[in-house]
Amino acid sequence: MNDTTSAIILRVIERAPQWVRHDLGAKDEAFRIRAEETLAAMIASALDTGTTESREA
Repeated sequence: MNDTTSAIILRVIERAPQWVRHDLGAKDEAFRIRAEETLAAMIASALDTGTTESREA
């Protein structure tokens, strides 16, 4: 993993919604899975576009 990839992933994690952060530590497996899948999709999207910034102008 290069520095750019690491920076993108870190930026996504920093900007993760509070519910994702909360649910990652949930005892309920369904909540944890939902949070993990959401975070994975956010990271994949950011890596695909090369940024975590919105495309809105």
